[in-house]
Amino acid sequence: MWKTYLVILVPMMLTNTLQAAAGTIDGIYLGQMIGVEAIGAVSAFFPIFFFFLAIVIGLSSGATVLVGQAWGGGNHAKARAVAGSALALTACAGLLVSVCGGFLAPQILRWLGTPANILADATSYARLMMMGAPLIFMLWLTTSMSRGVGDAVTPLWALALATLISLVCTPALLGGWGGLPQLGVASAAVSTMLAFALALTWMLVYWRRKAHPLAPSIELLRHVRFDPVITRKILRIGIPSSLQMLAMAVAEIVLLGLVNRHGSNATAAYGAVTQVMSWMQLPAMSLGITTTILASHAIGAGRGGRLGAIVRTGLWLNVAVTGGFVAVAYGLAPAVIGLFLKDGSVVELALELLHIVAWSVIVMGLANVLVGVMRASGTVFGPTGLGVFAILCIEVPAAYWLNARVGISGIWWSYALTFIAMLVLQTTYYQLVWRHRIVQRLI
Repeated sequence: MWKTYLVILVPMMLTNTLQAAAGTIDGIYLGQMIGVEAIGAVSAFFPIFFFFLAIVIGLSSGATVLVGQAWGGGNHAKARAVAGSALALTACAGLLVSVCGGFLAPQILRWLGTPANILADATSYARLMMMGAPLIFMLWLTTSMSRGVGDAVTPLWALALATLISLVCTPALLGGWGGLPQLGVASAAVSTMLAFALALTWMLVYWRRKAHPLAPSIELLRHVRFDPVITRKILRIGIPSSLQMLAMAVAEIVLLGLVNRHGSNATAAYGAVTQVMSWMQLPAMSLGITTTILASHAIGAGRGGRLGAIVRTGLWLNVAVTGGFVAVAYGLAPAVIGLFLKDGSVVELALELLHIVAWSVIVMGLANVLVGVMRASGTVFGPTGLGVFAILCIEVPAAYWLNARVGISGIWWSYALTFIAMLVLQTTYYQLVWRHRIVQRLI
């Protein structure tokens, strides 16, 4: 079973590594070529973008489960029908975020309490990123659906191209190479949009050449509509998934507001820690998605007896792989944080915060595996409700209480406490409720 996991997990982890690398590289460029305020400006936008990204993550989750079940059952035409409805939903969501986000970016950042010295740059960056939401959403969806049919390699090449473009374009726009305009903090947003546009174009052309099951075609275009039955099923899985992501985004916005009260240096430390955490979370997040894909294939093929082995293998792989990432992160933390930040006191603060929370990523990965297999069967409301409860009723109150008593480090202790609570809650639901249900195909 572990070999089956690795066929999807390894390319997905490499893909997610490239996504994290693009953000990390941009952060290094901004920190080294402009300074700590540039890191703070980009960091101020992260919770907002996470809020909007929750929409496409939810839609992608629903589409991946249904595409995976149809593919596992050998019904390729139904897989394309699911893809068409998902594309229609995602295009509408992306356009809505683009229009509304472009207009409301300054107001949202002010509401978050973004420090005045970075507000202008943060607004410029946020507006460009939200206006480019359709591109980001469509690339995210296509890579997710590709994995749903067992192809995790094509997304890897697409993101490799995007990372390469970003690697070149961001410093070129920051430094004004070859007569290009110097765009400051906005350089990272412009290069991201260009990279995603070219990566998505390459992916679709490559699919056509290779006769990929989800390649653009007349048949697929006929399915790009709101099929009532399929749309309801996508939303039935996608909306609860989005709600949990939105709860996480709301909590992140609230917690960033607490961080901002400690000044722009604290905001910069938050941004650096967030970058490193995104690397450590790669295997934990990838294992949850891989579990969903493999479980969807098994359910679609009528092989529900494999679900127990899928869960056990995912849990052991999380301990080994995520644990390895966390160990490496602890060892390399001083060097990595130093790539983003120059000020010694800010580096010291970032290291302290990272050491508090890093180990709990392993706990998060265990919960992700359990939630992943339940999601594949269409069981989303119970796990989502528990997740939202942990975020809003444990993480946020704990952050306020601990911040008031021990300072900024208390905010990061609230993250660790929440990951533990999520594992306990999801394990209880999995053992006492989900395992006693009959698992059936959704499509």
